[in-house]
Amino acid sequence: MATEMATVQQDTNRQDATPQTPPAPTPPSPAPAPGAPASSVSSSSVSGAPASSVSGDGAPAVAAAVARPFVTEARRIVVKVGSSSLTTAAGGLDADRVDALVDVLAKVRSGGEKEIVLVSSGAIAAGLAPLGLTRRPKDLARQQAAASVGQGLLVARYTASFARYGVRVGQVLLTTDDTSRRAHYRNAYRTLDQLLAMGALPVVNENDTVATDEIRFGDNDRLAALVAHLVRADLLVLLSDVDGLYDGDPAKPGTSRIAEVAGPRDIAHVEIGSAGKAGVGTGGMVTKVEAARIAAAAGIPVVLTSASRAADALSGRDTGTYFQRTGRRSADRLLWLAHASTPQGSLALDDGAVRAVTEGKKSLLAAGVTGVEGDFVAGDPVELRDSAGRAVARGLVNFDAKELPRMLGRSTPALARELGPEYEREVVHRDDLVVLG
Repeated sequence: MATEMATVQQDTNRQDATPQTPPAPTPPSPAPAPGAPASSVSSSSVSGAPASSVSGDGAPAVAAAVARPFVTEARRIVVKVGSSSLTTAAGGLDADRVDALVDVLAKVRSGGEKEIVLVSSGAIAAGLAPLGLTRRPKDLARQQAAASVGQGLLVARYTASFARYGVRVGQVLLTTDDTSRRAHYRNAYRTLDQLLAMGALPVVNENDTVATDEIRFGDNDRLAALVAHLVRADLLVLLSDVDGLYDGDPAKPGTSRIAEVAGPRDIAHVEIGSAGKAGVGTGGMVTKVEAARIAAAAGIPVVLTSASRAADALSGRDTGTYFQRTGRRSADRLLWLAHASTPQGSLALDDGAVRAVTEGKKSLLAAGVTGVEGDFVAGDPVELRDSAGRAVARGLVNFDAKELPRMLGRSTPALARELGPEYEREVVHRDDLVVLG
């Protein structure tokens, strides 16, 4: 998360006065009459922040009207739900919570006009109790073991719950390697798009059973933002155990929910907290805000709220925090390359190559490379650094690290004459390169 967010601690383990089990879905309220206010909310005292629909003690006010028409107009929606909203703190799935979420999602898609992609955490948490673990383990091997047990339980629970509505479920497990490489990215898109076209509801999760520290997303909030971009979603809804982003510690009196965020400056005064105390997830408010930033920059609006308010959020009511879109869609795979890949090395560039890559949008040639670090192979992501060591871009390299030293500073025709036609290639092609802003 950007370092600019820095003064007020955000506690993501807050439990509101709402029941732990999300309530059954409620029908959306009728649209407001012409000239009527969108909702009855109090104004926020946060300097520079939009109006907040909370009372002085932080309790949410009830908004009866549809305040966010962009939500009701969205056709393809990605919904992400966190581990703490599906399981107990000790591990194990809470069937009532799962069923309550499914009730909401099934109702949203019941008319046939909307498509839902569900990004669901909970595999590792669901596997804790069956394996006799009381908390999420810190070592990777036991995390993978818990995921192996829990993933089957999680999908079986979703399958049974959605079957009450005649909805088929398809499981899709992803790693960063599946999404940053061109062919794998196309396969992931085709699978998800075809599932939706056939009327199934994809349930997406990181493939924790095989993911290592080098090839993992790190949290499902980021995965959800990237999946929303992958499937060309109209809306991303992030559900957790907190009903929105607050201007202070939501457990303390006097704090207010931030109802709308137009850009990073609106929350520059807020320090975002890490994972809560339940010990079953990896994220926290910091990962949710970062995911919202990624999606918004890719042209996708975001609603962040609690799982207990999922029905309100998907009905367009003023609940949680709405992040306005701040950018346009970029070339599909480049978002993944920028936010989901782990560089396996770096290339040092001269000033001319830096300008060609960042300003001219050109491919990187060997003539502009002055140094190589890391142990990578062709196809791996690498960082491109300027003379001061700053990462200016990231791309998929076309040569192994051991091949590059003899190529440095040499022209492509010269390399082809001496080493063969296979060296008449870019070191990083512009189609496999993203400039880091």
